[in-house]
Amino acid sequence: MKIGADLQAFMSRLGHDFAHPELLLRALTHGSVASPTRPDNQRLEFLGDRVLGLTIAEALFRADKTASEGQLAPRYNALVRGETCAEIAREIGLGDVLKLGRSEMMSGGRRKEALLADAMEAVLAAIYLDAGFEVAQKVVLRLWAARLDNVEEDARDAKTALQEWAQAKGMTPPKYEVTGRDGPDHAPEFQITVTLDNGHHATARGKGTKRSIEQAAAAALLKDLGA
Repeated sequence: MKIGADLQAFMSRLGHDFAHPELLLRALTHGSVASPTRPDNQRLEFLGDRVLGLTIAEALFRADKTASEGQLAPRYNALVRGETCAEIAREIGLGDVLKLGRSEMMSGGRRKEALLADAMEAVLAAIYLDAGFEVAQKVVLRLWAARLDNVEEDARDAKTALQEWAQAKGMTPPKYEVTGRDGPDHAPEFQITVTLDNGHHATARGKGTKRSIEQAAAAALLKDLGA
């Protein structure tokens, strides 16, 4: 099966030359352009999530032989969450080769975090089916290498830390409220304010998911509190 120069370049950035490129094409096919003869990438996404999960879990397990389950879990979550998968996808230009319907393209689908994350997992499944787990594992470890090295910092969950701080003070969980929104639907910019029972609050603003902005607001409030 012949593929275009754009997919050849993508395979080079990915670090895997597909023996069965139809697997890659399926991994890059969004539901908006799928048909009975052209299945979308959802089933591959399901499998790729497990390929990624096992690879990251084993890497963390081997990297720190003294870490408890309670220490490993937040590191694992930081590395496999959708935001991280989408970041990796952006770094290798996955959005440029996504197969999308016209309406999805017009709404900025190539930049949407959920689409990029799902497609990244689907691509990992395609590598696994094309060449086996060891090859897929090597690709994951190469693409995620920098994040594996710095996972302690990435695993710090500001929202959890703020909630634990509030509970220790006898307060109810922090309240998060969207206090501003700008930009187009496909690339919104949110302003989110987090407030405690005692009136202390902090605000963060930025593009991305609401969850990421909430994390930034929680981190700002923790800093203000000296916590």
